Amino acid sequence: MYLTKTIKAIAFAFVLSAFSLPAVGQDLLARTVPVDKKLKSLDTLALHEVTERENLESPSADLYKDWDNRYAHKATELPETYKINLRNYCMPTPSRVITSQFGPRWGRQHRGLDIKVYIGDTIRAAFSGKVRVVRYEAKGYGNYVVIRHNNGLETIYGHLSKHLVRENQTVRAGEPIGLGGNTGRSTGSHLHFETRLCGVALNPALFFDFRNQDVTGDYYVFRRSTMDHESAKATAARGLKQNSYTKEEVYGSQKPQATTSSSNSSSTTPSRNDNNAQSGNNRYHKVIEGETVHSIAREHNVSVERILRLNTFINPNDLRIRPGQAIKY
Repeated sequence: MYLTKTIKAIAFAFVLSAFSLPAVGQDLLARTVPVDKKLKSLDTLALHEVTERENLESPSADLYKDWDNRYAHKATELPETYKINLRNYCMPTPSRVITSQFGPRWGRQHRGLDIKVYIGDTIRAAFSGKVRVVRYEAKGYGNYVVIRHNNGLETIYGHLSKHLVRENQTVRAGEPIGLGGNTGRSTGSHLHFETRLCGVALNPALFFDFRNQDVTGDYYVFRRSTMDHESAKATAARGLKQNSYTKEEVYGSQKPQATTSSSNSSSTTPSRNDNNAQSGNNRYHKVIEGETVHSIAREHNVSVERILRLNTFINPNDLRIRPGQAIKY
């Protein structure tokens, strides 16, 4: 009798413990889940930090296999398509005058744009990145700088009178990297500006509109199959000044920035008094903070339609303009 009661008690305890174990397990699992989420979040942050650090050490490492300070450019295999981020840019110079386009010139290929600058003008990094080359080439670029950017592009700045950066230095968009000059194979003071992807020269007019001191969009999607066609369209759309020009035509209403080796500022905001300029028969308005296409049209007593017709870079669907742009009216 006693043995039977003992067996029943043991069996009951066993059944009770069997039912209670899942509850304990579930409670333990419930306490573990938030910890797992926190650990996953920490892992994601740590991975992001590592990625950012690696990008600073070797920008666009997914496109370029090596980092070499010995050559200006070396062509490698281009991707079929590549999305290039053009945001957070700075125009290398406030000059609006292009004196030589990308493409055939004097029986050879001109791999960049020649932009009119004067000796001593500040030249700035177009995007953030890392300086790969700082050199002098007597029969070519003269004093030049090559920067590899986080967006995949490399930019080359040639014929400088002075370098303001060193190799392997990280720079931010708008940071001074050199002074305008006439060194190397050059017939007058100007900036030779190149944009390259995987070492292959692409028309800078695909990305930069010097006449309007702006980029062509927030992004540019490079397609290898259409790059020649796109380049020709960009050349036709951007202005070219072949004859003589004045400083007003070069800089519009914006005065060239003072020479400096330490400032990180990319531009200065113009005052209302120097907000308008005239070049030949064309009149321009320099956009300042807070202005819109409608307010500019009202100020100059012209229609919005006229401004859109004269400034094809403005998207008629959103009418977005940026401070510093030159709007023809």
